[in-house]
Amino acid sequence: MNKAALTLVIIGALNWGSIGLFKFDLVAWIFGGQASVGSRIVYTLVGIAGLWCVSLLFKRIESAEAI
Repeated sequence: MNKAALTLVIIGALNWGSIGLFKFDLVAWIFGGQASVGSRIVYTLVGIAGLWCVSLLFKRIESAEAI
């Protein structure tokens, strides 16, 4: 679950980077606009993954598998 959440957070970060640098929303472009169902699903999943990753900040690393 941690790796899936981290992957989604990275996707979100790259998308925000493209918005900030190039004014280009890759997710909206792929799914046909910011208001499309596909874009909203991706944005929601990235947001949930971000919340999940916040919990990782407070978790002790017990083994290499936790990363």
